Amino acid sequence: MVTETATEFDVLILGGGSAGYAAAIRASHHGLSVGIIERDKLGGVCLHYGCIPTKAYLHAAEVADSARASEKFGVKATFESIDMAAVRDYKDKIVDGKFKGLQGLLKMRKVTTISGNGRLVSENQIDVDGTVYTGKHIILASGSVSNTMGLTISDKILTSTEALQLDYTPKSAIVLGGGVIGSEFASAWNSYGMDVTIIEGLDTLVPNEDPAIIKQLTRNFRKAGIKSNLGVFFEKVEETSDGVKVTLADGKEFEADICLVATGRKANTENMGYEDVNIPMDGAHVATNDRLHTGVGDIYAIGDIVKGKQLAHRGYQHGHFVIEEIMGNNPLKVEDRNIPGVTFTTPEIISVGMTEPVAQEEFGSDNVETVEYNLAGNGKSTIIGTSGIVKMIRQKHGPIVGVHAIGDRISEQIGEAQLIVNWEAYPEDVAHFIHAHPTQNESLGEAAMILNGFPLHA
Repeated sequence: MVTETATEFDVLILGGGSAGYAAAIRASHHGLSVGIIERDKLGGVCLHYGCIPTKAYLHAAEVADSARASEKFGVKATFESIDMAAVRDYKDKIVDGKFKGLQGLLKMRKVTTISGNGRLVSENQIDVDGTVYTGKHIILASGSVSNTMGLTISDKILTSTEALQLDYTPKSAIVLGGGVIGSEFASAWNSYGMDVTIIEGLDTLVPNEDPAIIKQLTRNFRKAGIKSNLGVFFEKVEETSDGVKVTLADGKEFEADICLVATGRKANTENMGYEDVNIPMDGAHVATNDRLHTGVGDIYAIGDIVKGKQLAHRGYQHGHFVIEEIMGNNPLKVEDRNIPGVTFTTPEIISVGMTEPVAQEEFGSDNVETVEYNLAGNGKSTIIGTSGIVKMIRQKHGPIVGVHAIGDRISEQIGEAQLIVNWEAYPEDVAHFIHAHPTQNESLGEAAMILNGFPLHA
């Protein structure tokens, strides 16, 4: 990062991750002078330790699965092994390229990047390793860190950051946590040939998903050989002479070469000076109003430090929102419920809007209608060899309020899914769209046609 000499800005941003740099770019569009403070690397967790590198690993896993299944498609390929060091190099090349692109973009936008540890010291000042910078508007975007549950991280007990630096393929792994991060790593490692066991204290994997999606993923994981122990929390994790041992609260023990701690992420707000400037807090999160303002001076908070979904694209939208708010443009609020989500397991999961239980709670069971379209009826899904479902949920006589799906490559359908929910489309609206054949996109149209009472391939 290039550090400039300016110390006063229209907008001063603490944190250069997804939320922070999105705010910086939008501010530059409006001609505001912008300073962005980052202690590590621009792009934050998403670019360097999260979204981008993990999806590179998952693509390598998909290639491995394709090689194993090649004869099913009449192609005689062979799978030999995973070269984890080479996978890491492939991941690093992608990350490095995106990092350089982001640095160039901010430089082109004349955003001043400030390298160092920032600490809020007043309503309009941030101290960075002894140099004080001033902003007419302050945006807190300090992101999140792995929640290690008090465990000591080592070469055998890892967070996702250390897991992405492995240069060998362990024979076995225990994954603590069956949410998005844990399930994605379990899926990739299983494809790499590792013996994987997920330990999840709650009763299901990916507990925030719709029950129909959870049921399908659980079945697919079991079929793939991914083991899981649900409903009991772990009590301790110990290193042994040749690996790790995890003991559960009920006394059950599991052993493996390594253990991934994937028990979620927590807001990165410790020792940032927030409380000293009377920033309201909700536990580790910054408390804001529904316009993301902290109530102190002209200070906003965005991204993972604001309670809600921890998603890079939520951070982007928060960044855009606060700049438009600062400019007095009265932007639409960012509602967590209708932010799309994708879990890049094998098979992939997409979700936007309400799950069936949430819709029933909101509208009453008698006022909710659901359909499930089986991908067995979709030509493209059959061609690529995936099973799965698309589930749509509507308010009776009202709009579609939730779209959820599971299947290989289904992530590419999240775009239309979020438009359906966010534009409050009715089944007849979607059913009358023409969906190109043969594509997986047709499955959304088919589900809407069923809801509308006139199915075609179902």
